Formats: sequence, structure tokens, C-alpha cells
Amino acid sequence: MAINRARKKDDEEPFKIDFKKISFKEFFSCVKGYGVPTVLAPIFIIMEVIFEVLIPMVMQKLIDQGIGNGTTPPNMTIVWTQGAIMLVLAFGALITGALSARFAAVASQGFGKNLRKKLFDAVQSFSFRNVDKFSHGSLITRLTTDVTFIQNTFMMLIRIAFRSPIMFLFSLTMAVSINWKLSLVFLAIAPIMVLGIAIVGSIVFPLFGKMFKKFDNMNSRLQENLRAIRVVKSFVRENHETESFRKTAADIQRAQVRAERVMVYGQPMVQLCMYVCMVCVIWFGGSMVLNGTGMTLGELNTFISYNNQILMSLLMVAITFVNIFMSMQSAARTSEVLSEYPDINDDHADAELQVEDSSITFENVNFGYNGGEDKYVLKNVNLQINAGETIGIIGGTGSSKTTLVQLIPRLYDVSTGSVKVGGRDIRDYKIRTLRDSVAMVLQKNVLFSGTIKENLKWGNDNATDEEIESACKVAQAHDFVMSFPDGYATDLGQGGVNVSGGQKQRLCIARALIKKPKIMILDDSTSAVDTATDARIRRAFREELKGTTVIIIAQRISSISDCDKIIVMDKGVITDIGTHAELYEKSKIYREVCISQQKGVE
Repeated sequence: MAINRARKKDDEEPFKIDFKKISFKEFFSCVKGYGVPTVLAPIFIIMEVIFEVLIPMVMQKLIDQGIGNGTTPPNMTIVWTQGAIMLVLAFGALITGALSARFAAVASQGFGKNLRKKLFDAVQSFSFRNVDKFSHGSLITRLTTDVTFIQNTFMMLIRIAFRSPIMFLFSLTMAVSINWKLSLVFLAIAPIMVLGIAIVGSIVFPLFGKMFKKFDNMNSRLQENLRAIRVVKSFVRENHETESFRKTAADIQRAQVRAERVMVYGQPMVQLCMYVCMVCVIWFGGSMVLNGTGMTLGELNTFISYNNQILMSLLMVAITFVNIFMSMQSAARTSEVLSEYPDINDDHADAELQVEDSSITFENVNFGYNGGEDKYVLKNVNLQINAGETIGIIGGTGSSKTTLVQLIPRLYDVSTGSVKVGGRDIRDYKIRTLRDSVAMVLQKNVLFSGTIKENLKWGNDNATDEEIESACKVAQAHDFVMSFPDGYATDLGQGGVNVSGGQKQRLCIARALIKKPKIMILDDSTSAVDTATDARIRRAFREELKGTTVIIIAQRISSISDCDKIIVMDKGVITDIGTHAELYEKSKIYREVCISQQKGVE
């Protein structure tokens, strides 16, 4: 019931878009590199229209002067001549139409490629806070479904949006020149069609906005399920997840049906207007021909051809407007991404400034992901870490250990206070300069599709085989890598599914070591390895990383007991700092952790 009420509330919520925020300039810039086909497509479509408009005029001459009214023999010279001209015009319309379609396809595909790249580049520049603003599923929808809608509309704009108005004007002009009285039929029908299109568009527009929201929800659900597929299977929750996805897919179905239902109602209305117009033309035009007043049989036939061209033009205009209504929702959603300015940027950075040493200073640091002082997760942090020190950090779940170290490479910016590296505020460095000096192995270890060697070279694309092997030896990864038949050329599969959790952690440590950083941060990154391997990794660090500041977040006391300093955190506050022996004596929290882990071992 709660789910149904939430769904009903979402369906009733009005969907509004501020069109002033749509980045038309950004969209125009996506034409870059494809300007020639973008211009050639409408040029050839105009030529196609000219050929098609001329064909009925040739047909009129063929009927009136070649075939006649049946009382005299046909003039075969005129029939053959006008027939040949019609073939040339038809062939010209075919060639120019095909060229227009090809150039429009090239232009629209190029436009879509540039737009996707622009969106992806924007997402890559986002800070964690910016990414948190959009759900992952929503970003995927915007880079796929929304871009496809915009791309298709762009192709329609450079083809149908040129073809239909020009065809309408040319055909209407020719029809008026044949019989202006009969042309009044169009003036009576056209306003009705335009009004109907406007009504349909005003209803369809918000419905498609809600539909895209449903797509976001479905992509989020699908991404979450695939990421946690092992958990789903281990808890035998396949049926639950299937039912949840079925409900999400049903939500999309309902949203699509609502939108399509309105469009279905709109099409018969437009077709009714077309058929009424055709009946009126045939009725009144046929009467003129039979009475011999103001119109010949050839003129009526030509007028009917122009009538069909006019009505089809109006229908195409209606379809174009509907697609524009749909794509405006997509344009607004993609504009939200393009206009999102990264809150972590190089606006005040010194391009020449380099990280001289690996000392770290926290001065009166407060930090909150959202909200004001009452929502700070780090409170009044003051900390001095000297260059080359090995620092351990320990604390209970939710004590903000990870948050603390994420401030060092500016994955987030402090709310108040400052973080300094090498004696300078980290905001003075260019982001790339700072992060090139900091290597961070996160809690959630991520490997990418490709070989072990390709993954390790993320740390340094120019790393030699000797450097890669050396880093793996320090991380205690070399032996198990060489146990694979293909060694460093072993394909890891998507997400590193071919290696265990401990092996994945060691590869991620090796990848970080290849950067040769000034600061090395290990965020609980040896939790999946045994204590003996953990000890060998720490011993290799002391021998190989002299001069590098190493920060180790761990739950096991044994992983940090030999650090130069250990930081104890509780609820976002640093409660104690000291060596293992000092903290065992003075820190109640640290002593309780030590005792509990010793009992666990016993």
C-alpha cells in the first residue's frame, strides 16, 4: 500500500521545466565537426521539394494538352515529352532525397557523439558531491535515452523541419495560382489542425517528463541489482528482485501508455482534418470541372496532388512538434548535467605550484556532506603529520575515518578550516597536481575490464615491466600473478571477477604504488588478506617507501601497531594520538579494541 501511495503521489506531481536553463549554446556547439553535412542536408531537402512540387505541374500539362478531354486524339508528342520530364524530376527527387537523408544521418550521429562526449566529460569533472546530486541510474538515462531523443529530433529539424514548411508554402502557392477560391478550404482546416497539435503537445509534454523519471528509477534498480548480484543469490532473493523490477517496468509501461494514448488520439484528429479537406476539394473541384467553370481536369488533378502535399506537410509538422515536446524534456535533463559546475575546481589554483614534500596539516577542519554545523561529520580536527611518517587510523564504524582521508586529495572540500599538503592549502594546487602526488586505495576495490598489466598501468601509463613487477612484489601480488598461465597478461574480466578479494586488494595496492606518490593512503585495504601477508606488505612499505607519508586505516590493531603515530577517532572527533604503547595506557577506546581482539585470537 505504501508503495502504491508513493507511486500515485509521484504520478500526480506536476513536472515543470525552466526553459531558460536549457543550454542551447551547448547543443549548438555539438554540431562542431559536422557543420558541412548539417548544412547540406537541408539544401538537398529543399532541392527535393522543388522537384516534387514541379511534378504535378508537368502532370497538368500532360493531361490537359497531351491527353485532352477525350473528344480529340491524344498528342503523343506532348505525352512522351512531359512523361520524360516527370521521370527526370522524379529521379532528381530520389537522388536529392537520398543525399539529404545520408547527410542528415551523418550530422545527427556526429551530433549525438559530441553530446555524449560532452556529457561524459562533464560527469568526469564532477566532485563526489556533484555526483551525489544525480543518481547513477539517472546519469545513465541522460547519456543514453535522453541523448537518443535529442539526436533524433536534431535529424528531424534539419530534414522535416525544413521540408514540411517549404513544401507547405510552395504547394500552397501553386494551389492558389490554380484556383484561389478552392484554396480557401486550407484556410478553414489549417487552424483546426494547429489548435489540435497545440492541445496534444501541452498534454504530452509533462507526461514524457514523468516517463523519463521512471526510466531513471528502472536504471537505478537494474544497476543496483547487477552490482549486488552475488548478495542477491546468496540470500536467495531472485524472486523478490524480479518482482521489484517487474513493478518498476510496469511503472514505465503505465507512463508510456499515458503519453502514447494522447498521441494516438491526436493522430486520428489530424487525419480527420486531412480527409475532410480532401473530400471538400474533390467535391467542389469536381463540380467546377463538370460545370466547366474555372477548372480543367488536369488542374483538378494537380490541385489534388498539391492538396496531398500540403496536408502531409501539416502532418509532418505535427509529428515534428510532438518529437520536439519529447526532446525538450531530454534537453532540460541533459542541460542539468552540462550546467552543473564542479564545486571542486582549479579556479584559485596556481598552475606552477608543485607538491614539495609530503607533510599534511589539518587546521580547525569541519566537514559535512550536507547542511550546517549540526550535520558536521568531522568536527574541529587539528592534526599534524610530518613527511615520511606512517600513520594509523582506527575507530568504530561511522567515526569518519574515510571522510578524513578523502579530504587530502580533495575528493571533498572542507566546510570550514583548511587542509595543507607541503605547507600549502590544497586548494592552491591544481587538482591534477595534487592527486598525482597522492595514491589512495579505497575501501571498495575496483578493477576494470582488461589484463592485469593494463589495470596496473592506471597508476602510470608509462610504467615499465620492471616497475610493474617491483610494485607487485611490494604489494605481495607478484607470486599469485605469476601462478596464472598468462601472468600479467591475464584477463581479469569485468570488475576483476577472476581474482579473489584479497588478490584484488593487493593488485589495487600495486596500482597505487606504481604512481610513486608522495602520500599513500590505504583505507582498510588489507582487510581481505591474512595477517602474515599484511605484515609482509607493511614491512615492504617501510623498506621501499622511505620518504613517503603512509596513512593506514584499519580495523585490526596488528595492521597499525608499528606505525609512528596512531589516531583514534570517535564520532568525527580525534580523541587520542600516540604510539601503540602510549594509547594502550591512556586511551580507553584503543585499549578496549586491543583487549577484544586479543580475546578473539585466544
